[in-house]
Amino acid sequence: MTRFSKTGAFWLLLVLMTALAIQYMKGQDETSIELSYTEFKAQLGADNILEVTIVESRRIEGQLRTPRIEDDQEYQNFTTMLPGEVTAELLADLEQRDVEISGQMETRGWGTILLGVLPWLLFIAFWFWIFRTMQGGGNRAFQFGRSKAKLISPDTPKATFADIAGADEAKTELEEVIEFLKDPQRFSRLGGRLPKGVLLVGPPGTGKTLLARAVAGEAARPFFQMSGSDFVEMFVGVGASRVRDLFEQGKAHAPCIIFIDEIDAVGRHRGAGLGGGHDEREQTLNALLVEMDGFETNEGVILLAATNRPDVLDPALLRPGRFDRQVVVDLPDVRGREGILRVHAKKLPLAADVELKTVAKGTPGLSGADLANICNEAALMAARDDSNKVSMDHFEKAKDKVMLGAERRSMVLTESERKLTAYHEAGHAVVGLRLPGLDPLHKVTIVPRGRALGITASLPEEDRHTYTKEWLEGQLCMLFGGRVAEEMIFG
Repeated sequence: MTRFSKTGAFWLLLVLMTALAIQYMKGQDETSIELSYTEFKAQLGADNILEVTIVESRRIEGQLRTPRIEDDQEYQNFTTMLPGEVTAELLADLEQRDVEISGQMETRGWGTILLGVLPWLLFIAFWFWIFRTMQGGGNRAFQFGRSKAKLISPDTPKATFADIAGADEAKTELEEVIEFLKDPQRFSRLGGRLPKGVLLVGPPGTGKTLLARAVAGEAARPFFQMSGSDFVEMFVGVGASRVRDLFEQGKAHAPCIIFIDEIDAVGRHRGAGLGGGHDEREQTLNALLVEMDGFETNEGVILLAATNRPDVLDPALLRPGRFDRQVVVDLPDVRGREGILRVHAKKLPLAADVELKTVAKGTPGLSGADLANICNEAALMAARDDSNKVSMDHFEKAKDKVMLGAERRSMVLTESERKLTAYHEAGHAVVGLRLPGLDPLHKVTIVPRGRALGITASLPEEDRHTYTKEWLEGQLCMLFGGRVAEEMIFG
């Protein structure tokens, strides 16, 4: 049923229309015939009228002495509308012909009443609907500045720190914040105060949002989640209003955590917008700065934010008192990658030959999201092969697909193109094998992958954080090796 049909107005209108229909049907007398005034005078002149009843001096209802037959149906009663009021001459004529005369005031039935009242009811209902619509629009206008944050209650199933690997230092920092929420006296007895804000900084895919979800699962406190882009709208003042409303909700649920993902969408350095000081983003940032550390305190409200662009954030946002802590969530090392692989491989039926430590060593520089994608691709490849378990071969193929791109074996290359590609990749490989200090070769192929016609891939044996001049020069030589090989063979 529609929303309108659920209201009392609908049922009231339905009852009125039903009563009107019943009254109309009751008013239809199938045994009465309508006679014109001329026909009435003719029947009176023929002495065929037995009795009449004058209704409201304008209508005559009567009975014929001899029934009138029309369309094979007899009509004993008749009705006639007079052209004017009843005259003395008509009454005298009726009395002269021994016609029984009676009078009657017209009774207004429900049908007549409804016909008079219904237009007004419809008019009132129309204006009532107009006012309700305007009121609803006004409410929506007021709600336009309301926060879009999602409140995650403590009872909602969430991720926990057990689901996170490869970010031990970040987990330690956040666990301390959680302990502060659960037992503030433990820290405040020595003069410590609750951190007002924690900023998670790191490359994309390193698990910043996952850490925030784990904080929500571990804290057992109300958790508000919102994206930085949800604040900024085309209408000036909406973003600032949403910031104020967000912190009002936080104060009402204190102690709680507010998480703003991709805060760089609203926290960029002021003065960089096209609108200058009147930019909507800047007004939103000003409201955020005031709420985080203004005259009014937000006791028990911790702001947790994430960004991969800390360089574009406004300095006033990063100072102590607003974001007291900046937690770096960097790309995982080999032990972190192994832990991440084990977390995501829990749900996979692994074959006996799978060595996640070997996979972790062969994936330097990959983020947690990349490793999760490798596990998923390996499971899909095993399903494609109708295998009951995910083998090491599936992991190797998935790793190459994620790191090097998907194979394009259907791509048609001429013999000369394949030969040119083979010598080009061989030039990379020879230089990589001959020069000392370079990473070992992992794969050399002329099967097109991604946007490349061939691939020569090297993988380090361990994570590298610094680069020597010898290694950098070797990389340049290896890059030019393909071009040099082409010139040596093809000129």
